Amino acid sequence: WQSHIATLKARAKYMTAKQYAALQFLGPGTNLTIGLAEQHRWDGGGERTRGGVFFTGNLPTEEIFCLPHRERIDGHVSASMPLTRSGALVEDFSLHFEHGHVTQVEARQGKELLQNLIAIDDGMGSLGEVALVPYSSPISQMGILFYNTLLDENAASHIALGDGLKFCLQDAEKVSELEYAARGGNKSINHIDFMIGSPQMDVDGIYTNGSREPVMRSGEWAFDV
Repeated sequence: WQSHIATLKARAKYMTAKQYAALQFLGPGTNLTIGLAEQHRWDGGGERTRGGVFFTGNLPTEEIFCLPHRERIDGHVSASMPLTRSGALVEDFSLHFEHGHVTQVEARQGKELLQNLIAIDDGMGSLGEVALVPYSSPISQMGILFYNTLLDENAASHIALGDGLKFCLQDAEKVSELEYAARGGNKSINHIDFMIGSPQMDVDGIYTNGSREPVMRSGEWAFDV
């Protein structure tokens, strides 16, 4: 576990150093560009308490994650796993985003539930997290839907509707709520993850000048650390 967590930390450090302006996800039913918050940082593997004690609060853990820019999300995305909520399932669903907000919802089952979740407040129509997980993760390979986000989120790359992860800003402890919003952070009373990764998913990192480079190919990391 120590070796695995160290690798996650190294991947997060690599991605933070890149300071991509956006990520583009391309896969079956998905062509989504997610802008990243200004002066963001990637995290994963564990955190430190205010007293400096390192801990990993969610095991198993396979993700590195970051803060999207709430106004710079465009395109469409299809979920690769059902969303479980209050004992109900939302299945085979997709969302369309324009300028950071959901403009269209489709689902084979649970469409009304998903629409109601998005309507809770203004922030639920945008994103608060983007996370990368390789398809080869052990949770993915088990092929089990656990009906528990803390487990299921380790099976696939995912995004989250709603409240953003403020600690994914550099010098987050010094960032006021006004600066958090100015950098692109989203606010909501809720935070709901859903899975979008698959063995067909490619992810590109896009710089401010428009140039790009591979981050993931066919659901796996495209860079070494």
